[in-house]
Amino acid sequence: MIRTILATTLLSSCFLSTGASAALSTFEDLGLPGPESHYVPDTTTSGAFPFVSGAATFNHDYTNFGFPGCCWSGWVYSNHTDTSSAGFDNQYSAFAGSGHGGSANYAVAFVGPSDITLTAPTTVGGAYFTNTTYAALSMRDGDGFAKKFGGASGNDPDYFKLTISGFDGAQDKGQVDFFLADFRFDDHGQDYIVKDWTFVDLSALGQVSRLSFQLTSSDSGPWGMNTPAYFAMDNLTTVPEPAQSALLLVGLALVGFCARGRLGRGAA
Repeated sequence: MIRTILATTLLSSCFLSTGASAALSTFEDLGLPGPESHYVPDTTTSGAFPFVSGAATFNHDYTNFGFPGCCWSGWVYSNHTDTSSAGFDNQYSAFAGSGHGGSANYAVAFVGPSDITLTAPTTVGGAYFTNTTYAALSMRDGDGFAKKFGGASGNDPDYFKLTISGFDGAQDKGQVDFFLADFRFDDHGQDYIVKDWTFVDLSALGQVSRLSFQLTSSDSGPWGMNTPAYFAMDNLTTVPEPAQSALLLVGLALVGFCARGRLGRGAA
């Protein structure tokens, strides 16, 4: 009986004191003023205005150039649903039409820079990504600044790539690439622009304290990338650190040991 209580106490302590359950940044914990809206810092002053969801902090940098909304970089959270309006005025909508799984809120990044900072070095399991409507329709149809992907013939080997880099302090932990659009196939029937939420596994980065995001496009010119530098993300998942997981296994083993002991006595 004493061993059972001890093991149960240890197991409970593991869950409560180590934060063993995975943390999820869903952005549903962040309020918005109504439908078709997004995060706007309550200020007209230039500066940094980060926000937090789950165990992650998302940068938002705003520079006041004298007219509303200009200019920001980093992240916003959003519940916009417009999947048909082209252009800059629809920069906050995910091309999927909602958050992952039909949820209301998700995050939109405008790269330059876009970083996520974690409360401690942690393994990131992954997240769901998709295009914004602004970027997707620009690639699909072209616009006044960017070309139609594939070109007039449909044969241009265009691409739009998201690179996710992990860092633990100053240590570079590697990169994961995800193509938001890819027109480089010999069979152009396989060419695609991502519309649905797609899971990207980031666990290969190992323990990281910061994630950084970069976009590259085949459609670039003297002033940089012509494709709109936006993407959307939802359900960023961080998982228990190895030491925490090991402690949980010890607790589970003790519970199993006590259970076997009780069974053994009962059988006798």
